Amino acid sequence: MAQPDVKLEERAPSSIEDEMEVTRQRLAGTIDQLVYRASPKTIARREFATLKAHFVDAQGNPRTDNILKVAGAVAGFVVFVVVARRVTR
Repeated sequence: MAQPDVKLEERAPSSIEDEMEVTRQRLAGTIDQLVYRASPKTIARREFATLKAHFVDAQGNPRTDNILKVAGAVAGFVVFVVVARRVTR
């Protein structure tokens, strides 16, 4: 990058072109990263990894406390739906 005390008129055209090329390369890398992060496939993988981490620890062992919480919630919901259907009939 150019130093603040050097005036633009005093710089050589080649140094300006070199700085522009470095900026283009940096911007291209940034855009590539943004495109990768925003792609639906990447987002889906990231969300799946987050969900999996909730039920499996880093060593691959199941987290039974979280699994039991979800199983209990599902069972409770099923019981609620069955009872609600019987009451409304």
